[in-house]
Amino acid sequence: MKSNEGALDRIIRAVLGIALLAAGLLMAGPIKWVLLALAAIALITAVTGFCLLYKIFGINTNKKPKE
Repeated sequence: MKSNEGALDRIIRAVLGIALLAAGLLMAGPIKWVLLALAAIALITAVTGFCLLYKIFGINTNKKPKE
């Protein structure tokens, strides 16, 4: 998997993932599991730097070094 997320994109996903995780832990009922699932997706994509939806739609926010 080639990284397709830039640094700012990864930071935003990490912050969003942490916020969703905190909200999910405070909630009750089925919404809790939805928030925790979204938090897991956001955090995993932030750590790996790869987003499958970006790949499908041909989006790449990763700045490549100029050669």
